[in-house]
Amino acid sequence: MAYNQVTPEIIAQLEKIAPGRVITGTDINPDYGRDEMPIYGTRMPDVAIDVLTTEEVSEIMKLCYANNIPVTTRGAGTGLVGGAVPMMGGVVICTSKMNQILSWNDEHFGVVIQPGVILQDLQQAALKRGLMYPPDPGNKLSTVGGNVSTNAGGMRAIKYGTTKTYVRGMTVVLPDGRILKIGENVEKTSMGYNIVQLITGSEGTLGVITELVLKLIKAPKIAISVLAPFEELNTALQAVPKVFQSSFRPTALEFFERDILIMSEEYIGKAVWPRDIKGTPIQAYLLMIFDGETMDELDPILEKLTDFMLEQGAMDVMIADTPTKIKDIWDARGVFLDVIFESARLYDENDVVVPINRIAEFVKFFWDEAKQYDFGVNYLGHAGDGNLHIFAVSNDMDEEEFKVQVAKWMTSMYQKAKELKGELTGEHGVGGGKVEYFQEYVGDIAYELHRQIKLAFDPKNILNPGKVCFSYEELGLAPANV
Repeated sequence: MAYNQVTPEIIAQLEKIAPGRVITGTDINPDYGRDEMPIYGTRMPDVAIDVLTTEEVSEIMKLCYANNIPVTTRGAGTGLVGGAVPMMGGVVICTSKMNQILSWNDEHFGVVIQPGVILQDLQQAALKRGLMYPPDPGNKLSTVGGNVSTNAGGMRAIKYGTTKTYVRGMTVVLPDGRILKIGENVEKTSMGYNIVQLITGSEGTLGVITELVLKLIKAPKIAISVLAPFEELNTALQAVPKVFQSSFRPTALEFFERDILIMSEEYIGKAVWPRDIKGTPIQAYLLMIFDGETMDELDPILEKLTDFMLEQGAMDVMIADTPTKIKDIWDARGVFLDVIFESARLYDENDVVVPINRIAEFVKFFWDEAKQYDFGVNYLGHAGDGNLHIFAVSNDMDEEEFKVQVAKWMTSMYQKAKELKGELTGEHGVGGGKVEYFQEYVGDIAYELHRQIKLAFDPKNILNPGKVCFSYEELGLAPANV
């Protein structure tokens, strides 16, 4: 498939649509050519446009569709699978300036926003109204539109669900420029195919989201963090399914090991968590959140949890119930990804999901596999839902050799996760970085259905080409710098 070039004439037409906001050449922000995982490829667009309205997006898409020009939509660019990278060049539509909260419906627990609203801004604004937007991906500076496009998860997914649970409706510009408004601020619908949920998680391949109708909930008044250190990682991980079997219902349940904790504490310049207890080195940690309306409600749960975790082999159980203690704990946890990115010159990551009772088996597998390679490994995970974040890192290896070795390691992990009845990705999406594994996971029939759905929305394949279900090679394309 051949795409056309962006000509001076087309640039002039784009200027009429978005005057003063059409950027070309060296004036384009270098960030528009990458996301947070550059190992999957970088490329600058020919044109970048900061859009402000649905109507602008519609006119831009009509022009690009008529001229067969590829278009990639981006928000804050915090993705980790190359999903917002314009690997075919063309036009980048940036929605980060569409960042207004348009209306609240406090009585019906709803909010209408533009896609460029920053996640933490929405969460903080909701809390001021006594409401909560539960999806909580790790990067709070991501845009909500980007979260919806990838069906982002985060730590609170085990209690409150992922982003898709909170998307009630949206306005979407289709690849040919038509404007589609779907869904309303209601609890239920049983009307035809659920196109809202189809576009949620479609990674910008089916349409450009320009408005969102989101569900909120009443904010819990109290949240308590609980830290349980363990002498052995395997003991900690074996305790995870037993937490749920014993009817505890944490808001979040995270796990991490000693090395990344040390890196994190050195990064923030503060020792927060115990590394040794009574002379015994701590190798692993479980970190939980419980929320509710009153301490009278939570106290019996925390008392039972303390006894339970000690029975499961925890060396101690520490309850953070003051703002200072909670802040210290989560400050250290919150910089894990920053530490990995800043400490390594080369890095790659997967975010597979496995059943929670198979986490320990999977961790042992990928560690044993990694021993035959030259890169290092960092990892952490949402233990409560089995979603692991596993990084290959290096400062010394040649980049091409790093890619070759990591590809072999990743392939073995994806195969193992599939064997364990897991999934390819828990919250980061397929993007351009995992297309080669996607078909094997979903099977030939489902993969072909994905392709047919894509072409039903986008018969010219101009919107975010090469992502999810059409690889660059399948399209007969040769993107630069893959």
